[in-house]
Amino acid sequence: MLFSRLRGLPVLTPGEGIRLGVVRALTVDAASGTVTHVRVRRGRLRGDAVLAWDALDAVAPDMLLAAPSSVLSVVPPHHDLLGRRVLTEDGEERGTVLDAAFDPLTARIEAVLTTIGELPAERLLGLGDHALVVRGRRTARGRGRSG
Repeated sequence: MLFSRLRGLPVLTPGEGIRLGVVRALTVDAASGTVTHVRVRRGRLRGDAVLAWDALDAVAPDMLLAAPSSVLSVVPPHHDLLGRRVLTEDGEERGTVLDAAFDPLTARIEAVLTTIGELPAERLLGLGDHALVVRGRRTARGRGRSG
């Protein structure tokens, strides 16, 4: 599933189908390569809510299901992945993030789609205010070799 396909989807409660809001963004832990939280826009006056990804009851192509009790009171830090500049650990520019593919069952990121190509999730190092930092090509190749 692509990040961009989740944006704007309704987040409903199971059973009653009460609308908690719509998906605004996903929070990523780049070091582990996983989606950790969902940012939900509840309305202009109510602000955003945050749900842990593993607290979701279901993820479907047209909605997400979550219990109202799964809304977190302590909000973890967040940096948007989409639109973020991509830099290697050596400071080499590698484009801008257009989208990311992930498995909604495991929350594992499969690939990051950039303006200059696709990056496998194994290359992700960190995500901050300034950029998504990835392993350079030489470093990434070297990690796959034993000995």
